[in-house]
Amino acid sequence: MKILALTWEFPPRIVGGIARHVAELYPEIVALGHEVHLLTVEFGDAPAYEVVDGIHIYRLPVAPSNGFFDWVVKFNDAMGLYGGKLIKDAAENAEPFEVLHAHDWLVGDAAIALKRIFRIPLVATIHATEYGRNNGIRTEVQRYIHGKENLLTFEAWRVIVCTEYMKGEVNRAFLCPEDKVDVIANGIRAEKKQLPDDFDRASFRRHFAYDHEKIVYYVGRMAYEKGVQVLVEAMPKVLWEYPATKFVIIGGGNTSAYRRRVDELGVTKNVYFTGFMQDEDLDKFQTVADCAVFPSLYEPFGIVVLESFAAGVPVVVSNSGGLPEVVTHTKTGIVTQVNDPVSLAYGILEVVRYPDYAQWLRDNGRAQLEHRFLWPALAAETMAVLDQVVTERKTVAW
Repeated sequence: MKILALTWEFPPRIVGGIARHVAELYPEIVALGHEVHLLTVEFGDAPAYEVVDGIHIYRLPVAPSNGFFDWVVKFNDAMGLYGGKLIKDAAENAEPFEVLHAHDWLVGDAAIALKRIFRIPLVATIHATEYGRNNGIRTEVQRYIHGKENLLTFEAWRVIVCTEYMKGEVNRAFLCPEDKVDVIANGIRAEKKQLPDDFDRASFRRHFAYDHEKIVYYVGRMAYEKGVQVLVEAMPKVLWEYPATKFVIIGGGNTSAYRRRVDELGVTKNVYFTGFMQDEDLDKFQTVADCAVFPSLYEPFGIVVLESFAAGVPVVVSNSGGLPEVVTHTKTGIVTQVNDPVSLAYGILEVVRYPDYAQWLRDNGRAQLEHRFLWPALAAETMAVLDQVVTERKTVAW
C-alpha cells in the first residue's frame, strides 16, 4: 500500500506526543512492506527531503506568517500544493497513493483538500481535542479549533483514537458515530531506554540529587492541563512524611508561577527545574529516578507513562482521561484523584516509602509494555484499518 501521511510535527520538531507517535509508527508500517511518504513543516537545519527508517520525509517551507493561525493556514497551503504534485506524479507512474493519513486538526485543511480533489480516502488520527483540553468550548479561538477538528472527523473515512476514553470524547464532542472510530493504543520503542553497560549511573544521578534522596520527577509541557500545579501543592505533604525527596521538573516553557509557589511553600531546596532536556539525557535520567508523576487534568493517553515503564520507573498518575486505561491501579502504578494534591501526595508516598512495592510496580510495568504497547503489533492494527478503508473505497462510488 502507498500511504501519504500529514503531520505538523516530526523530529527534530518535537512539541508533544505526535512527533514521537508518527516517528515510531511508520517505520513499523514500512517494515510490513508498505510505502510511506510524509509531509511536514520545515524546521531549523533539518533536510528538506530525506528517508528516515524507510519513510520519505518532505519538510516544506512556509511563507512568512503573522501569528500561529496564519502559519497553520500557510503550511496547509504548502502541504496541499506539494501533496498534489506527489499524487499526480505517482498516478502518472502507475503507482498511485491509496490512502491519506492525517494527524490532528492542524493538517486538516490540506488533507481534506487532497481527499476531495484526488478522491483518495482519508483516515484521521485524533490525538486530543480542544473540547477535552478546556472541558468545553467557550472562546472564539476554541470554537475555531473545535470546528476544524469537527470537520476533519466528518470528512475522514475512519477515525483512529488511542483510548476508549477518547472514543467517547470524539463521539460527545463531534457526534462522530462510534462505529466509525477505531481504538489503537500508542506505543513505544522500549529498546531506546537501554543504556550502555559502562553508563556511570551514580555520577549522573548526583547532578540532580544526593545519594540518600529519592528522585520524584515530572516531564512534559508546562501547561495548566498537565497539572504541574497539583504536584507543587502536593510537595509539602510528601516532604513532611518523607523529607529525603527531590522533585525534578523537566520541560520547556514558563515556570515562573510554579517557582514562585514553590518558594511560598518553603520547599525550594527540594525542587529542581531543569528546563528542556534532550532525549539522550532524558533516557539516562529516567533510569536513575525513583518515581514518575503525571498529574494531568486532561490526558488522552500519556506516552510519557510508557517511557517510564520502559525505563523501569514506578508511575503515579491522575485518573484523568485515558490514564486509567494505561495504568492499572496498584499493579502497574498508582492512580490518584484528578486535581487533588492530597491524593497525589499519598500516591507518591506509596512509591518512595516502600521499595519492594516500587520494584513490583516496575516489573509489572515492563511486562505490560510487552503485552500491550509495542509498535510492531500496533502498526499491524493500524494497517488493518487502512486496508479496510482501501478495500471499501474500491467497492463504492465516490
